[in-house]
Amino acid sequence: MKINQEVKKALEEGRAVVALESTIISHGMPYPRNVETALRVEKVIRDNGAIPATMGIIDGEPIIGMTPEMIEEFGKKKGIAKVSKRDFPVVVANKGWGATTVSGTILMAKAAGIEVFVTGGIGGVHRGAEHTMDVSRDLYEIGENPVTVVCAGCKAILDIDKTLEVLETQGVTVLSYKEKGFANFYCRNSGKPVDAVFNSPLEAANIIHAKRELGLTGGLLIANPVPEEYALSHEYIDKIIDDAVKECEEKGIKGKDITPFLLAKIAEVTGGKSLDTNIALVLNNAELGAKIAVEYANLKKSGAK
Repeated sequence: MKINQEVKKALEEGRAVVALESTIISHGMPYPRNVETALRVEKVIRDNGAIPATMGIIDGEPIIGMTPEMIEEFGKKKGIAKVSKRDFPVVVANKGWGATTVSGTILMAKAAGIEVFVTGGIGGVHRGAEHTMDVSRDLYEIGENPVTVVCAGCKAILDIDKTLEVLETQGVTVLSYKEKGFANFYCRNSGKPVDAVFNSPLEAANIIHAKRELGLTGGLLIANPVPEEYALSHEYIDKIIDDAVKECEEKGIKGKDITPFLLAKIAEVTGGKSLDTNIALVLNNAELGAKIAVEYANLKKSGAK
């Protein structure tokens, strides 16, 4: 595993570092918007006082803190594998390229000692999971590893109720920023309850710090609603998602191919509106995640109890 020198130095000095995934680059958006967005996310994190660490695998080597040149290559290259826990051995042994999913990024963040990880939306329990047993590894890695995930909720194509049930079973504290309900990716509020609401980055950092001081295992999930001006209405997006899910089932698309297909289909039907919303929520999460990471780093340095 190779750690970028800037990231390594920041970690050694106890400064704020924010982990970022690379699946959003290789599978989440078309080129060149994927690269542009990834670099904008890194800039937002720097502008808010933290160091970005984009994760990925290049020629079989896990990289913590990809350079802009690496990100550009990731954005252009075809056939990059999506890497979750089960995929690491194969991609590394075969000297391949791999884009880390939420779960894969959590594992690398833990290995590097990075507390805060920013993404768009997490995976979760797929609709119809009572028949398919399709539950994302993301939920289990959040439950098992000491990493705080900042997101806009789970991806809108998922079953939110069942996703929250699994998180509860995993002992994951679910927090919401200024909204009483769990964020709903394209929409601001799903109406589903969370464990607590916080109103400032410092409040969130205090909760993270308390969990670590108590010696409790596992991560936390922070749901950050999409900015109002980019939010889509439930009435508008739900029908589009339902139709896309139906088409996915008819075509027999399964496993890790489901999410990229559905997101691409939704972007097509919405005329790009969903992609604009996706980019806005990632940038919004980056700002909040960086501020929380800075506050948490300050708490650790001060030896707060």
